[in-house]
Amino acid sequence: MTRSQVSLRPAAVADALFLAELWADSLRRTDLQEQVADLEVVIKSAADSPEQRLLVAEHDGEPAGAVYLRVATVSPINLEPVVQALSPHVLPAYRRRGIGRTLMESAVAYAEELGVAHVMTAADSGSRDANRFMARLALAPQATVRVAATALVRSKIEAQRPGTGRGLTSRQRGQVLAARRSLRRKESQAEA
Repeated sequence: MTRSQVSLRPAAVADALFLAELWADSLRRTDLQEQVADLEVVIKSAADSPEQRLLVAEHDGEPAGAVYLRVATVSPINLEPVVQALSPHVLPAYRRRGIGRTLMESAVAYAEELGVAHVMTAADSGSRDANRFMARLALAPQATVRVAATALVRSKIEAQRPGTGRGLTSRQRGQVLAARRSLRRKESQAEA
């Protein structure tokens, strides 16, 4: 029995459609044509930069997964260098064939090549399999990243602002509810 081959290669502009389908949940919400155009820019940028790599994993010659690697810092305030393995994804039909491991191995090799002591990645918080896979590779959680629409965050901030009547403390809320119950009782007694 022959073993299937997994190989990595740099992404080419022709891979943009494949990457748009693979990373559909990670891309900006727009039509497929604009996502493909975005990815063409990303592919060209990665090809021109010594600090970025966009790799496509192939299984028996067919595109099966991809990862975007870049050298950065842990955060803007923690300047420790790190290789970020962004969006290491494998098509569902190709999972459990060593492709994810190969993608993460490429991140480790890139870090070693550059003398970078840490590798960082992220997995969807709702993906139990992806998080377990990353944990088996010794990647521990460091932060929880939260995202929301700007307008939604603004509305929540405004609702919690003191003095607006909407962001009441629990004591104030209790007083308002007690006053409302009292008014209702008085109204129901007056009607009876």
